[in-house]
Amino acid sequence: MIHPAKSIRTFLGSKNYKESIRFYQVLGFEVKPLDPKMSLVRVNDSLAFYLQDYYLKSWCENSMIFLEIESDLESYWEAVKVLGLPDKFPGTKLSTIKHNDWGNEFFLHDPAGVLWHFGIFH
Repeated sequence: MIHPAKSIRTFLGSKNYKESIRFYQVLGFEVKPLDPKMSLVRVNDSLAFYLQDYYLKSWCENSMIFLEIESDLESYWEAVKVLGLPDKFPGTKLSTIKHNDWGNEFFLHDPAGVLWHFGIFH
């Protein structure tokens, strides 16, 4: 069955809600508060997720998101690196680009430990 879906959105937790909001804003995402404990975070016009003022270490540190980049992963990585996120947000980690047989990717941990994969497929 094909579902007439419009979007799919995951829910992410935050160790420090205000810090996570700032993190995603610095990363270039648009944050729209929905209520005092939840925001809609837009990556672009068609991609978004919910950020919650809720933290469970085992949940956050086992959450992963893969964001597929249209092209030029190297330039995107450079743009993220220049932001200096690990210096501004404790617990944040940025990897170098990994080259795999299926494509290339780099990793970014947010302040709550959520692991982002930014990648491009061959």
